[in-house]
Amino acid sequence: MRVVPGVNAWSREMKIKVGVMGSAEEVTALREKARALGRAIASRNVILLTGATTGLVHATGKAAHDSGALHIGISPAHDEREHLETYALPTDACDAIIYTGFGLKGRNVVLVRSCDVVVFIAGSIGSLNEFTIAYDEGKIIGCLTGSGGVADEVKRLVERFQKQTRARV
Repeated sequence: MRVVPGVNAWSREMKIKVGVMGSAEEVTALREKARALGRAIASRNVILLTGATTGLVHATGKAAHDSGALHIGISPAHDEREHLETYALPTDACDAIIYTGFGLKGRNVVLVRSCDVVVFIAGSIGSLNEFTIAYDEGKIIGCLTGSGGVADEVKRLVERFQKQTRARV
């Protein structure tokens, strides 16, 4: 193996990739919790991945970005124009956006499979899709309980369906 100073050390010290998924709606009562989650993620020196979306996920991403975290957005669009015009999604909280061109459900697969850990804050049907992918893929899953939506239903869903995976919830 050829040793390249800096490169080989970097490859052995890959940062953990934490995905935040959940409500793309603006939930005023949870905004500060979303920001606190972003700041906590930034303080752990990890990479944040999101769906480059709106609402609570945007608040988390913006707080993480503003606190020094590397925030990578995974977009359903095939380019910036479609991201902004068709999906009406923001770009201001991300350091980089990967345009998948796969639509929302395809984006969810890319996003979840790119994460080491997935954290949910509130969330609706799209977040439920992300949860089922994360659970099937055996991801480490965290939920901000008390935030409502999918985050509060995960425990019940896992108990109800009892599918065995490598996931840790």
